[in-house]
Amino acid sequence: MFANYLIGLREGLEASLVVCILIAYLVKTGRKDRLAPVWAGIAAAVALSMAFGAVLQFGSSQLSFEAQEALGGSLSIIAVGLVTWMVFWMRRTARHLKSELHGKLDAALAMGTVALVVTAFLAVGREGLETALFIWTAVQATGDGWNPLVGAVLGLLTSVVLGWLFYRGALKINLAKFFTWTGAMLVVVAAGVLAYGVHDLQEAGWVPGLHDRAFDISSTIPQDSWYGTLLKGVFNFQPDPTWLQVGVWVLYLVPTLAYFFFSKPGTTAPRPAVATSS
Repeated sequence: MFANYLIGLREGLEASLVVCILIAYLVKTGRKDRLAPVWAGIAAAVALSMAFGAVLQFGSSQLSFEAQEALGGSLSIIAVGLVTWMVFWMRRTARHLKSELHGKLDAALAMGTVALVVTAFLAVGREGLETALFIWTAVQATGDGWNPLVGAVLGLLTSVVLGWLFYRGALKINLAKFFTWTGAMLVVVAAGVLAYGVHDLQEAGWVPGLHDRAFDISSTIPQDSWYGTLLKGVFNFQPDPTWLQVGVWVLYLVPTLAYFFFSKPGTTAPRPAVATSS
């Protein structure tokens, strides 16, 4: 649940900050009459994100086992790529996010109501679609019933409260440090999702090595134990991974974290390592 809470909190706070910046700018410039189109764009983005999540959940349930595994594995890898890009993008642009959004909003105000709706929709919609996809893949990875979804919803609700407190000026934290450490934790979560996605592709028959186990410590860390469940929920830990899962996990996590902590914020993020079928 904690990993999904983190996903909801991190992604939701980014969206909340975007909303706060847009609304505060209109209020401070005396354009409260243009708030309705902004809220309409935000509502449309939220509705699209929820619909996307519902399509993923209910659409996949109609597929065969092999098709479900292939879809889950493919979307897991796509989600890891999107989240990795998002983590580095926020690290690079957080300082200039306000001025960038102000510029887009000024241009939209000059163009009219439709442009305002589209600007708000695009600003929030990207975060919403990424959140829906990553939460869905994380839920599939843990297989822990409703708990991951509850964690994600709690994270989103927390982000809404924090966003409101930021807007009211009642809360001030070091956002640079917040996004740095939560970004690093998301990279760790993404590594587990990537390994899970590779396992799905192995079960679908798209990638070989399903029965080539790197190790098996199921007797030491049972999956149904409280600590096994905790490791599964936070890190997507699997006590009997394949060699390919372990290799992909290491090849993604080590260089991505090293680049994240030691590169300058203005540099471009690397592409995550992805397993391919032979």
